[in-house]
Amino acid sequence: MMNLLVADAASQAPHFPFAYTAVLIVGFISAVTIGSIAWYNSKRPPGWEEKQRPDIVPEVDKSENPGL
Repeated sequence: MMNLLVADAASQAPHFPFAYTAVLIVGFISAVTIGSIAWYNSKRPPGWEEKQRPDIVPEVDKSENPGL
């Protein structure tokens, strides 16, 4: 009887949340990628005004009424 209780408790031990960790990693990579695209499309920092945009970054047109 005691062996059955020990085996049952061991089978319900906490395990490492792989799915949660994978979501965090994918989310971090997405945030860095989107943030980098936004930064490259924003106004250039001082000294970078004449630098060329990398080919991988898409061109984003500014609109007259953003958010409408």
